[in-house]
Amino acid sequence: MRYRGQSENIVSADSHSDDKNMADEKYAAATVDEELNGFEQAIESELNVTEQDLIEAKATAESMTLEGVKALAENILKIHKHDPNFPHTILEKIQEFLSTPDVFENPEKHNELIWEMKLEAALVTNNSPYAEVRGVVDNIDDVDTPCSTVRAWSIGIFFSVALAAVNQLFSVRNPPISVTSNVAQLLAFPMGKAWEKIVPDWRFTLFGVQHSLNPGRFNKKEHMLIALMATVAQSLPYTQYIIWTQVLPFQFNQQYARSFGYQILIGLSTNFIGYGLAGLTRKFLVYPAYCLWPASLVTIALNSALHKEYNIPVLGPFKKIYRASRYRFFFYAFTAMFVYFWFPNFIFQVLTYFSWMSWISPNNHTLDILTGFNSAGLFNPWPTWDWNIVAYTGTDPLMIPAFSTFNTVAGGFIFGLIIIAVYFTNTWNTGYIGIVDNHVFDHFGARYNVSRALDAHGMYDHEKYMDYSAAYLGAANTIVYGAFFGVYASAITYVAIFHRYEIAMGFKSLFKAFSFKKKKRNTDADGIAEIEGEYSDIHMKLMSKYPEVSEIWYLAVLLIAAACGFAGILAWPTYTTAATVPYGVLLALIFVIPVGVIKAMTGIEVTLNVLAEFIGGMFAQGNALAMNYFKSFGYVTCAHAVGFANDLKMAHYLKIPPWHTFAAQMVGTLVSTFVATAVMQYQINIENICTTAAPMRMTCPGPSTFFTASVLWGTIGPIKVFGPQGQYGALLLGFPLGALVVLIFWGFTKKFPNSRLLRQIHPVAIWYGGLNWAPYGFSYIWPAAPIAWLSWIYVKQRYLAFWSKYNFVLSAAFSAGIAISGIVMFFTVGWYGITIDWWGNTQPSVGCEGETCTLKTLADGERFYPWWNSWVGAP
Repeated sequence: MRYRGQSENIVSADSHSDDKNMADEKYAAATVDEELNGFEQAIESELNVTEQDLIEAKATAESMTLEGVKALAENILKIHKHDPNFPHTILEKIQEFLSTPDVFENPEKHNELIWEMKLEAALVTNNSPYAEVRGVVDNIDDVDTPCSTVRAWSIGIFFSVALAAVNQLFSVRNPPISVTSNVAQLLAFPMGKAWEKIVPDWRFTLFGVQHSLNPGRFNKKEHMLIALMATVAQSLPYTQYIIWTQVLPFQFNQQYARSFGYQILIGLSTNFIGYGLAGLTRKFLVYPAYCLWPASLVTIALNSALHKEYNIPVLGPFKKIYRASRYRFFFYAFTAMFVYFWFPNFIFQVLTYFSWMSWISPNNHTLDILTGFNSAGLFNPWPTWDWNIVAYTGTDPLMIPAFSTFNTVAGGFIFGLIIIAVYFTNTWNTGYIGIVDNHVFDHFGARYNVSRALDAHGMYDHEKYMDYSAAYLGAANTIVYGAFFGVYASAITYVAIFHRYEIAMGFKSLFKAFSFKKKKRNTDADGIAEIEGEYSDIHMKLMSKYPEVSEIWYLAVLLIAAACGFAGILAWPTYTTAATVPYGVLLALIFVIPVGVIKAMTGIEVTLNVLAEFIGGMFAQGNALAMNYFKSFGYVTCAHAVGFANDLKMAHYLKIPPWHTFAAQMVGTLVSTFVATAVMQYQINIENICTTAAPMRMTCPGPSTFFTASVLWGTIGPIKVFGPQGQYGALLLGFPLGALVVLIFWGFTKKFPNSRLLRQIHPVAIWYGGLNWAPYGFSYIWPAAPIAWLSWIYVKQRYLAFWSKYNFVLSAAFSAGIAISGIVMFFTVGWYGITIDWWGNTQPSVGCEGETCTLKTLADGERFYPWWNSWVGAP
């Protein structure tokens, strides 16, 4: 079945036609020069499209009227005016088109401009406006392609169980090990193909619907349904951290937390509560074309590469024609990274920690601060040869748009200069602490011992606290908190100013969804709904063929999850108010759209963990457990809502029916929650668990850090740290500064509305760059910039077809190669403690790179004092 916008030469990727004929047919369509005239070939680069995209757009453009194109252009300009992903040259052309009255009064004099606008209008309605989406996502669909099959559900549930069990079991190991959904997607492919070859075609009827054990070819939609289940299953219940702090005898020692009922109720609550908001925000975060969700494109590229599809030779670097299919290219890149990763991670670790400038004088602290890998490293031009480090902060330069990477790196550099200034002036006594250390210290420069500020019941003891010490943070850690405060304010301000039109559209659509008067939508000859009002890309139109999941279902999930949270908190002696649950929902309601829009467009996610911790600590001061619940519901609700919206976008791109996606998310999450909780029941009974004598190195680094944070921000409370008597109160200036920076930027955009540079600046991404410090330095931030320039600027602008075909596949191959290689290393050389002792592995830990150096040191028995005592003299 073909839908409009599909050229007669296009063959569905899920077709059972011979692959060679398909490739020949597709290639023929792509190389018919006479289908484009000279003018159209000239504007191919200007419109940021491949020749094939332009050929497909011509048929639709010829049938468009000038009035229709004008209305569409006005909508495009309103939505994409401040969209840094949308090509600037196209916006300039649209503005020229709309601001020239003579175009509409004497159209015969402006044939070329009108035809160019018709082509652009056809592109955004028959495909995505973005080259990166067009490169990996098909603009066709076959509604008869099986998706919700016995095969897909069986393999999906298997990986839901496997990922939840493995990730939970090794989550408390030092270092932890985690299996991602891309690994599951990779391993699911041979399983699906084996099922296709081996399992007989037995049919049965269930609830009036006929099912088959083997519906034929293992296809993309089945595979993506499995990937969606694996994606939700890989995320463990965040409440596991609460459980660990409660059951461990040397922490809170609350043994009622061993109850499976208690664990499963709070686990189900935090795991499911985000679904309700993800469903309710589809109008804002999933359906609009401007919500790209860059991370989803990598997953889709992997999906496409694994399934045999047409193969178009493309012109690439060095003026060569590249004929390798995505499938072959993926396995070449995957194999290369699998082999290579053994060198920086095990054999030759200096490739990871490439602090070559500090080797000149390893004990020179200033040199190490400026160029070292494990320090600030602000001026090391190339600090690593390890792809895992390049993409470590979550900003994979092949996946994230270049403007996002550049803004993040610029922000990291700016905040790095501030950190160095704070450190060398010994502001807040930071000179006594490692510059990028993220731990909490006492006034002796030692790790903060929270037990010295607690009574016998684990509650805050003011006298003990006063006799012990205030809490002190390192230079990078202090500035990170200020950056967090700034990014929250900037996110809300930015979206309110620059995306208010799109948000208003979303609310109008949401109100219509809850309306009792449902207006019947018109459909074209192919049965595709004509979406009224604003323009919709082809993916939205194709998805209109499938029945939508009502918002009522998502709201029901939200209410049931909240009920589980109420039951878990109130039925056991948690000494926590049930208000933590609606608090989390309320906080997410405020931030989910700003955070979601920013991640959908830039690929970076602003998490609410610090804000939830800060607010929760003020509400529940002195009660660490209550603060933990405030933090969990406040942080997880928004994080899950954004994550699930990303999953919905993947399903949207692959044309998976919404009910199938909804069911896959529900089942995958339900299975993984029960499995993870069952494994944790086993773990908490392991002898010596979370101690240095624990088997299999299960020393619980994550739960230990969570416990320290819970006491610091819950028991002691943020008021003592950031309040009037706290020495870090000045960091609260991050809130007004975050909003002010956006307002200043908005003023510049008003003064210079056509500035190409200003459209590429993103204030929130700049603030986000400050979050990537502590315990990481600039060495983890900077390497993404040159890679992003090479991919998104140099290659994309010169060889768009080549970039569209291979870029996201390369990202998927590298991440999968590192994941599989890391797992193999973990269960071989890592499991048996095998090491290679030679210069290439010992050099990274020589001098200040291996042992933390500080600007100032304390003599035996000496201490430092809060900043106010430094002004009047220490008592």
